[in-house]
Amino acid sequence: MRIFKIAILFFVIIFFNENPAFSQQKEIPKENVQNTSISKKISIAELNKLEKLRNKKVVSLGIVLVIILFFLFYFFYQNNKLKQKIKRKDLKQKILLNVINSGIDTQEIERKKIASFLHDNINSLLSSVGLHLNTFTTQNNIQSEEIRKAKAILAEAHDLLRDMSHDLVPSLLVRFGLIYALEDLCEKNSNHTLNFDFTSSISSNKRYTEKFEMKIYFIISELFNNIIKHSKATNAQLILNETENNFIIKVQDNGLGFNARKTNEYEGFGLNRIRARIKKFKGSFDIVSKVNQGTTVKIKIPIPH
Repeated sequence: MRIFKIAILFFVIIFFNENPAFSQQKEIPKENVQNTSISKKISIAELNKLEKLRNKKVVSLGIVLVIILFFLFYFFYQNNKLKQKIKRKDLKQKILLNVINSGIDTQEIERKKIASFLHDNINSLLSSVGLHLNTFTTQNNIQSEEIRKAKAILAEAHDLLRDMSHDLVPSLLVRFGLIYALEDLCEKNSNHTLNFDFTSSISSNKRYTEKFEMKIYFIISELFNNIIKHSKATNAQLILNETENNFIIKVQDNGLGFNARKTNEYEGFGLNRIRARIKKFKGSFDIVSKVNQGTTVKIKIPIPH
């Protein structure tokens, strides 16, 4: 816009400087022409010629101004169109993030309900059945293979439901907090082919809001799943820090890596869900990765109060 304003000003200055009608040096009033016609040898025909030249310049300048105004209008229209497009894109992205977060929140609420139901109701019923069965066999001194098998099946069902409940909402997370639960997550996912190292400058006794702890736990759990399923790494590391009221997460591995510039190709790895969770907390999410050079994920989330 400024370039076109300068161009207009430039043409106006040129016109006024070269126009005999506006130049003091070339200005020849008609009265002076009549009075000094002999000394300056300027005829009426020459005056008309100058007048026609001035008119041509006025027309030329008018055409130039019309063209400039046309281009200004065109660029203004295109700029406004681009702004509207960006605005619609931001709105769509915001709606998509809200939909994803809404789904995640609903899923986490349901997970918590199911875990609570399994732990507080089903497991309690199975424990009660096992207790009554043990009491009955003890009182009647019954030794039966069928009863022994029934006890074994009850114990197995109890263990399966406990594990399922733990996977839905880890009891360590609820009882002892985020840091303790994440350390246990590293231990649980480590094996002879892949080791998860845990490093934290935050005390394991530190507690945050329940919602915040659940979000962070499932974000890191999703990142761990990606490493286990896709990276073919032999070593991974989780580093936790707190700086200036921000919770800092760093997850890195020595696996296959990928081209970080083409993250759209890897959205199936759960990155959309992770990004949506982080955006809801107004945090930042950065991926540094190269093919065959591993991956580093850095997350920074403000700590709620």
